Amino acid sequence: MDLFFVADIIGIIAFALSGYLIAVRNHLDLLGILIASFLTALGGGIVRDVILNTTPFTFKEYYPATTVLIVLFLAFIFKIYKKKDVERKLFFVISDTIGLVAFSITGALLALEAEFNIFGVIILSFLTAVGGGVTRDILINKVPAVLVSDFYGSIALLVALLLFLADFFNYLNEISILLISIFAIALRLLAYFKGWRLPKIGLD
Repeated sequence: MDLFFVADIIGIIAFALSGYLIAVRNHLDLLGILIASFLTALGGGIVRDVILNTTPFTFKEYYPATTVLIVLFLAFIFKIYKKKDVERKLFFVISDTIGLVAFSITGALLALEAEFNIFGVIILSFLTAVGGGVTRDILINKVPAVLVSDFYGSIALLVALLLFLADFFNYLNEISILLISIFAIALRLLAYFKGWRLPKIGLD
């Protein structure tokens, strides 16, 4: 089975669950929960495909939306929202990290295929990875979490830069992509457990 397909599924599951939990905690109704979950899991890919001027992958294949619906059904049945600190559980952090890296790689590779310059590759990779979560947060009137916390969005930028450099020096292949994936996942997990954050500029 294609490793990137598996990573894509893991990412969709983690992002859908993240959207579900945030929606419930912000007291959204059932429609709001559906929208927040779908946006978080699939919004980045839809934005990516629109930029690439192609029919969104989610609108052509059934498994992305079906995966989100299954996640929502199971989350409701097992009352996941009542469990404390689900987002900090090891399985969730690892799943979310795999999804982040997988989506970043997908965005960057499609940008390279479309012959985007380095800025286009970085932006498309970033939007694919975190665009859904950013859209969700804006929808519920929150400052997007990726802009104020954690070492999250930085991973997408780093993945895009490394893939661009690998392509520029003609080293872009399955092995280099796999190595970049492993490095990005390891760095994200290390940053998470070490509590690394980007510096902020204070006004005081």
